[in-house]
Amino acid sequence: MTYFTEINWDVQQGGLIIKIEEDGLASQVGIRPGDELLAINRNQVNDIIDVNFYGAEEYLEILFRREQEYLIVEAEREYGQYLGIEFEHPTFDTDIHRCNNLCEFCFVLQMAPRFRRTLYVKDDDYRYSFLFGHFVTLTNLSDHDWWRIETMGLSPLYVSVHVTDLSMRRRFLRNDQAPDILEQLAWLGDKGVEVHTQIVVVPEFNDGKWLRQSIRELSSLWPSVRSISVVPVGLTRFHKYGMRTHTVDESKVMLDELEGMRREYRARLGLNFVYPTDEWYLVAGMAIPPIEAYDDQKLQENGLGMVRDFLEEWEALRGEIGPKTIDSDDKAGKSSFVLAPIVTLVTGTLFADTLSAIGREFEKLAGINVSVQGVINRALGRTITVAGLLNAADIIAHLAETGYGSLVILPLKAFDHPDRISLDDYTPQQVADRLQANVALAESMGDVWDAVTGTSSLFYTPSGQKE
Repeated sequence: MTYFTEINWDVQQGGLIIKIEEDGLASQVGIRPGDELLAINRNQVNDIIDVNFYGAEEYLEILFRREQEYLIVEAEREYGQYLGIEFEHPTFDTDIHRCNNLCEFCFVLQMAPRFRRTLYVKDDDYRYSFLFGHFVTLTNLSDHDWWRIETMGLSPLYVSVHVTDLSMRRRFLRNDQAPDILEQLAWLGDKGVEVHTQIVVVPEFNDGKWLRQSIRELSSLWPSVRSISVVPVGLTRFHKYGMRTHTVDESKVMLDELEGMRREYRARLGLNFVYPTDEWYLVAGMAIPPIEAYDDQKLQENGLGMVRDFLEEWEALRGEIGPKTIDSDDKAGKSSFVLAPIVTLVTGTLFADTLSAIGREFEKLAGINVSVQGVINRALGRTITVAGLLNAADIIAHLAETGYGSLVILPLKAFDHPDRISLDDYTPQQVADRLQANVALAESMGDVWDAVTGTSSLFYTPSGQKE
């Protein structure tokens, strides 16, 4: 290991290391948590994409900073050996690339006040698209960004199209400089980059002929364009531009029209290609498609197939549930509460009917009492109906009005943050303390069953009470 107090490389900022895996190369060469990785093979690293790309070479020269000293280590990486480094943030140079559009349906611009700070950041970062499946518009990329996408093979990407016609898209994004999305997608296809697209549909704006044209033109780019997710617009009570959400009848018409297109693509491409997200079916009161209808697409983070996954998991779990499997003397000491009159399952109003039907089955199989509470989203407005956008204050207020059992199951998605906090900065522990009830987080009925049987790892007992 070579030490320097000064170095002539033009490197200002790197990635702060928070964890080193024991079997990784970094551990073998003496890199530690708290070090700041700066460059690999004299290439500055600005994010974990750079680290993985430049760190894939057989011989590595790694520059990092430890307090005020610069250190260089040279190492030979065995085939398949990983660096074994976890960073504080996935991007080092800037936190995140901001959106340069002003879409009238932008959820960030409709956010309620006094929620957690990161909810007011307009994320439009192609790196997060590649790493985490975030949908981006491709309107803010530099020449260097395009170079990286091509050179590093950043595939697949997830792209918000909304409408393919250039003038309409510029109007929709409120960005007169937005590039031609079809040209961009064609360029990506030529470079071997696959793309999953989405169209957020606003009634009387980009539906009808515009939606049909967009789907047709995107299909001409298959197979590099792998899918189109069709998403209903979400509008909070803070929306200012006169848009509206879809009615029940409009949702039914939309599903009928999209199914006609899907039949065409199944015959021509061998897959559905166009995928309405779950919300259409729930609003319309129509059956969720079978698992085969999703063609193994992994787009659950976009609201596609989450309900089907939930139902499939429940079907697999049903045979394992019964009163005899509940051990009231469980060593963890958490399962005695199953004798309480009611276990309360909390969700958003959109999923409440579906969960209620499953809750009734669960109640009979487990031999316990189950109450399902669909919580109205007062903070964002009644039009926001999904569980993942519930805030803790609304949940607490709702349960105070309706009553609840000594075990309350909250949707994990409502606390889907690295610090496990809700939109309004509550922790599950704080909810348990406010309710004076045991609280567990769940995203499947298997998680609910774990909570009931005392084996949940996301279980919170009111402070001052024994678990």
